Amino acid sequence: MRIQFLARRLKQAKEEAQMEYRREREQEFQSKQQAVSRNLSAEVEQATRRQVQGMQSSQQRNRERVLAQLLGMVCDVRPQVHPDYRIAA
Repeated sequence: MRIQFLARRLKQAKEEAQMEYRREREQEFQSKQQAVSRNLSAEVEQATRRQVQGMQSSQQRNRERVLAQLLGMVCDVRPQVHPDYRIAA
């Protein structure tokens, strides 16, 4: 009877140790995953800022030229008959 009790207690202790080991490993994994996630998030944010700055500077450089082209197209009115127009007879 004493041997069965010791065997049960040994089995219980083994299971508790395995659960504790798994819990510790899971905590380590979670902390490493969070650290990597923070680093990756910072890198993505930095890359996004660089891209936005590039687009803004490009917009500022090309704004006047594009506006001049657009105004030239809008203000250049040349009345002419459309090629598909058919005179009704």
